[in-house]
Amino acid sequence: MAVCSECDADADVDEFDVDRNDLLSCADCGANLRVAAISPLVLVRADDAESLDEPADLDEPADDDGGDEEWD
Repeated sequence: MAVCSECDADADVDEFDVDRNDLLSCADCGANLRVAAISPLVLVRADDAESLDEPADLDEPADDDGGDEEWD
């Protein structure tokens, strides 16, 4: 059983039926929620969850020079 982060209502969600980052809607208040954790099941407002566990800059190139030389 999980709790809506907006209205504290019990959300009837089975942790085996959802995956992390799935989007749900609260049956009581209609808030858009995202599954932040599976065990224990944690629901957060979808707006707030977008910044969770995401690297700051995914588009930055790595420090690799792109060469495929073998090491001697």
